[in-house]
Amino acid sequence: MPTITPLQVKLARTAVGLGVRELAEAADVAPSTIQRFESGRGDMQSRTLDKVQRCLEAAGVIFIPADVAGGPGVRLKA
Repeated sequence: MPTITPLQVKLARTAVGLGVRELAEAADVAPSTIQRFESGRGDMQSRTLDKVQRCLEAAGVIFIPADVAGGPGVRLKA
């Protein structure tokens, strides 16, 4: 699974209408972990980030990696 960025997590969470606490509960992590990561003040362990990514993908998010056309982003499933 490619690594997702803090901005992607924040954009994805907002796009599917989840608050920090809701995402943290769904991913079984502390809300402070999500807040710290999204603000760029700390990293997440890869297993924790994988859990967050899986929760957001289950909610309908597609993570788009950076390419020659632009930086990383998110998209909602149709």
